[in-house]
Amino acid sequence: MEQAESQRKKMPAGVDGDTGGRITQLLEHYGLSGYEASSRLGYASRSKLYKVMNGEVRPSYETLVDILAQFPEVSPDWLLMGKGAMLRGPVSAVGAASGGTQLLTLTVGLDGKENIELVPVLAQAGYNLQHNEAVFIQDLPKYRIPGFERGTFRAFEVAGDSMEPTIRHSDVVVTTYLENLRLLEVGEVYVVVTDESVMLKRIMQPITSSTREVMLHSDNPHRKPYPMALTDIKQFWRVRGYISRYVPSAPDITTERLWEVIEQLGFDRGEVKRHLDENAPSNAPQRI
Repeated sequence: MEQAESQRKKMPAGVDGDTGGRITQLLEHYGLSGYEASSRLGYASRSKLYKVMNGEVRPSYETLVDILAQFPEVSPDWLLMGKGAMLRGPVSAVGAASGGTQLLTLTVGLDGKENIELVPVLAQAGYNLQHNEAVFIQDLPKYRIPGFERGTFRAFEVAGDSMEPTIRHSDVVVTTYLENLRLLEVGEVYVVVTDESVMLKRIMQPITSSTREVMLHSDNPHRKPYPMALTDIKQFWRVRGYISRYVPSAPDITTERLWEVIEQLGFDRGEVKRHLDENAPSNAPQRI
């Protein structure tokens, strides 16, 4: 009884008892785990946010300010008191880059839960221009995928070899919508949507208010990076996982042993691979 009373006194004015639940809902909306959110908020202790989300403690004034500063499009009235919509207004596709805002069109099943729409290769030409038209989205194939039940996802079929050997032709990537350019994770793979194409690329630079062009990188060493005007990009979708019919063969023991020695010498495997790819001659065989 005394503990409950103590928690009630510590709760900021105007905050109701389900703020932790709404923080959980907010993170699900952005496709973030508690660990990822804690990193974004700069918290050294991961347990701080987990305790709030689990209802063990009430969020402090500082925590609420941190969340609203990191997600400025979230409505304070909704976060603190559950009043109104989660977002202040229409969802921005790529911030100021697109010169406007757009709402993300989704579909839901009979149980009220969001579907995962699949954009197959043959539909991607239409997706470029109709990605937010309700009729077009409604006609896309819809799935429920284990491991992707919580959050908003969209799946894209991959065409071509630009991201091999990481992601292969005919694989299906499962993605979350990037609503704010500040949430872009450098080094991650994104589906990049323009008026002319749907591309799968790795983004190696942060995007700020002064960014005019984005370098689009392939994992295939034979595909050189190239710039794309930020104003030409309509949507970013971050890859969260992928489905593949490719089953890797048994690892080469000699190669694995070589990597072990490299790591024992203090070198990062990913950095060494990236260095090899970036400096590979144009006629070099593809690394597998």
